[in-house]
Amino acid sequence: MDGNGRWAKKRGLSRSEGHIEGAKTFRRIGEYAGDLGIKNISFYAFSTENWARPQNEVNAIMQLFYDYLEEARERLDENKEKGIRLRFLGDRTVLSPELQYMMDYIEDETKEMTKINLNIAVNYGGRQEILHSVKKIAQRVKNGELLPEEISLDDIQNGLYTLEQPPVDLIIRPSGEQRLSNFLLWQSAYAEFWYSDVLWPDFTEKDFDEALKAYEKRNRRFGGI
Repeated sequence: MDGNGRWAKKRGLSRSEGHIEGAKTFRRIGEYAGDLGIKNISFYAFSTENWARPQNEVNAIMQLFYDYLEEARERLDENKEKGIRLRFLGDRTVLSPELQYMMDYIEDETKEMTKINLNIAVNYGGRQEILHSVKKIAQRVKNGELLPEEISLDDIQNGLYTLEQPPVDLIIRPSGEQRLSNFLLWQSAYAEFWYSDVLWPDFTEKDFDEALKAYEKRNRRFGGI
């Protein structure tokens, strides 16, 4: 969800105000995707590298995340009716105990939902996720539960935050950026990309539709002919 800071700067606002507008777009696009029947959708909210940003900006983002969790808790019944399962990708151990508790609670309350799987990546890094999985495998080898030559792609997949979820089909990259930025590296091996110069707070349902229409025209060969 790129471009919140630039959106705010163009309007003489603080970066935090840009993130507030970006959060509104996140809610709107997430609900729209669900209405379209998209079963799995992931949003990159905060990366492992984002801690390097100014402290006041980090604090503002964490407050927005807290506000979203409060809202999600208040709307649990509504989300359950819509069949929305909420999951949080990333290392949550460095987050505040309040955030961790709320994330665990919401995940547990929605774990039986099957219509829509909504992932929010917080303190997430694709390399770190793969490392997390590899450490689990190394521990199994150390315990004598697995031989090195027996390690498979499934073993790595089973240690990822996205366990039981399908590979990524489409990555939407707004605000003119054209890089993966350490996002779902393993899952995106054969993902299609769609780029837009629209800053995230200005991103609309029409832009989302354009991305889906472009995806429909792609010829996905997965290495074949």
